[in-house]
This record gives sequence, C-alpha cells and structure tokens, in this order.
Amino acid sequence: MKLRFAPSPTGLIHVGNARQAIANALFARRHNARFLLRIDDTDRGRSKEDYVQALQDDLRWLGIGWDEFVRQSDRLDRYALAIEQLKASGRLYPCFESEQELASKREARIRMRKPPVYDRAMLRMTPQQRAQAEANGKVPYWRFRLSDHRTVEWNDLVMGACRVKLPAISDPVLVRADGTVLYTLASVVDDMELGITHIIRGEDHVTNTGVQIDIAEALGAKRNQFTFAHLPLLLDEGGGKLSKRFDGLSIRALRQDGVEPSAIVSYLARLGSADDPAPLSFDELAKSYDLGRVSRSAARFDMRQLLGLNRRIMHAMPFEEIRARLPEGATEAFWLAVRGNVDMVGELRHWWDVVAGEIIPPVIEEADRPYLLQALESLPAEPWDETTWKTWTTAVKDATGRTGRALFHPLRLALTGEDSGPEMRDLLPLMGRARVADRLQIAAR
Repeated sequence: MKLRFAPSPTGLIHVGNARQAIANALFARRHNARFLLRIDDTDRGRSKEDYVQALQDDLRWLGIGWDEFVRQSDRLDRYALAIEQLKASGRLYPCFESEQELASKREARIRMRKPPVYDRAMLRMTPQQRAQAEANGKVPYWRFRLSDHRTVEWNDLVMGACRVKLPAISDPVLVRADGTVLYTLASVVDDMELGITHIIRGEDHVTNTGVQIDIAEALGAKRNQFTFAHLPLLLDEGGGKLSKRFDGLSIRALRQDGVEPSAIVSYLARLGSADDPAPLSFDELAKSYDLGRVSRSAARFDMRQLLGLNRRIMHAMPFEEIRARLPEGATEAFWLAVRGNVDMVGELRHWWDVVAGEIIPPVIEEADRPYLLQALESLPAEPWDETTWKTWTTAVKDATGRTGRALFHPLRLALTGEDSGPEMRDLLPLMGRARVADRLQIAAR
C-alpha cells in the first residue's frame, strides 16, 4: 500500500489541503503504508521554489513526514513517453480552436439547450486541413478522447458508490500548445509509475477521477488499480465556501498566531466525522483513523472549535515543553498561573507584561478611586505567596465593608487592566508589592 500528497507550490498550504495531507498521512501510518510527497510543479510560471520549502517546513511542523520525495519537473521525460503512447493509439488528438472559437461554440450549444460539451470537431480534420492550419502558423494543443458510452464506476472509501458519465464531459486538454503537460495526465503517469495504490483527495476531484481512470486504462492500468477516497468540501462557519477565505487560514498564519500543531492535526483529522475532535498524538489518531466514519456531507471549519481544542492542549502542556516559547524571563510559576487563560502562545506576551512589565492604565469609575487608595493602605508586607490575595482582600473587606464584585473587580481591573483572567492569588506574588502599589496609585488618580 502506498499513498501520496501532491501539492502545487503556488502558495502556502492552507487548512483545506492540510486536511488532505493529514488524512493521507494518518491512513498510511495506520496501515503501515509508504507515503510519498510529490511536488506538482509543471506550471513553471506559477510554481515558486520558496513555496516548495515552505510546504515541507509546514508539513514537518504538523508532524507529517514522508518516505519518498519527487518533483514533477524532474519527470518530464516520463510524461513525454506517455504522450507519444496516447498519440500512437489515437487517444490523443490535435486541436486548433482558439479560446474565442471555443467560447462561441459553448454559447451556441447553450442557446440550443444542449450541454456545453466539446464537439470533437477536430477529429474530423483531414491531414490536408491539419497541414494547412500548421502552415498558417497554428500550433495544436492536444485533447484526450474519452471512451464513448462509458460510465466509470468505483467504490469510494468515503462517498460509497460513485459514477461518472464520460459522454457528459468534454475531452480534456492534456498538452498545451507550448508542449507543457497538464496535471490531469502527469498525475496519472506518476500514480501508475510510482506505485500509488490509494488516492485520498477532495470531493471536487470526483469528476476528474472518472476522467483519470479512463486515461490510466488507456496507458495500460488495470481495472480498479487505484482505491479512491474523496473528502467532502470544507465550509466556513456560515456555510460558504472556505476557499474564498484560505489566505487567512494558511498553516503558516495559524502557526504564527500561536496555534499548536497537534491542535490543527487533531481538529482536521476528525472534522466532519463521527468522532469528536480530541487532543491526541499523531500515533493515537492513526490507530483509530477510519475513512468509513467520515461524513459524506460538507464539513464546517469553526475557528472557535479549533481554539477550544488548542486551549485544552495548552492547559495540559508541561513547562519544559513550552519553555522555549515563553517571554524571556518567564518562570514555571508564571506558566502555571496563566496557562488556563490563554488560547494561543501569542497571548502569553500580554500576561507577562501584566506581571512583569507595563500595562495601559485602565479607566476606573470615579466612585472606586478612593477605594483603591484604601486598599493600598491595607497592602501586606512581603514576602508574598498564594495566600496573600485572600489575606489582603479580607483586610480590605473589613476596612471598607465591600463584598463580592464591588470588592474584587476594581482591584483586578486596576492591577491587570482586564475584567477577567488568571486567578489573582497566583498573579499577585509574581507582580510583587512595588508594582501592585504603583498600579493602585496610578489607577486612583
């Protein structure tokens, strides 16, 4: 068994294709299969080497490794051989229509209430007509002649029984006029020659799968040589296509925001399945990974759910694991005090400023300002520990008669600038008496 993930290096990997990478990697891990990373870089105009490196870096950060690595740009000779084979068998034929001519044909068929399928007019060209077209400076592009009257069928590991009627599809262009091969053919050649057995990809490829099966068999593949699984599309929280918002959901952006890789993998591995997302390791997820539990309906990507999972992971994270990413000088006591109140690593900077730096002075109600000065008069001497907050607020209560929110909220607001957050009993010893006294005086002005 062998699987592959085949991104195009035309941008950063986003949650949609990361979900496919995770699915392939988990399935391969569970079944002890080999896993190939293939860079689909035949589009030299859009492919960037920086993105090739970024793709690998982001996959490794997610915990995804691979057994083999290939680039399509290194396999152009293999595609050339396949092209010649298809030409020799009569399945690949030259076409000369311009984009304007094709658009005009489509519009005419639509006006006649016919499906806008390519009419195969170029198959009726005589050798003399082709020679005349080339003499006039036209260079052909090449279409694959799909099998007539065929319905391609397969049992999909997610979608179940799938059927694609080839007569309802235009013969696909496999080779551009400049001689470059398109993904539709290159991917088939790679999957056949590199020994891929299982192909897990997005639902938007279902029709393409029917076409590629026909191409593969024209190149000598056996019936049912590949096993397919098509994952349903991802939608945003409102039910719209997530693809319109991918720029803000790249793995690189989530990483920079401080989302943990295990949270992303855990969330995407079970999103849209019968299993609730849970903070699990890669191996734990692989042991229970089952494509049969993935729903056939589109799944909704909910950032709140991802951050909730990230929060659970951070809450359980030991100090040594997070130490290198904490603000300089941050201690284990600081981490233990604040980890229950952060969704992402990026929020730690703020809480470090609260206990060891500067905060923006909060706006205090006029009636509470004298109260803060009374609280200052009751401030205990150091050393401080986790009992200091209770000792202090008890003394303030006795001195002012305040209770409940009226007692605690003005103090928290003055000292942290926030209405809520980590337990004050844990923050107070980290802040120290001098900083607490200074903030009370500033807030009371």
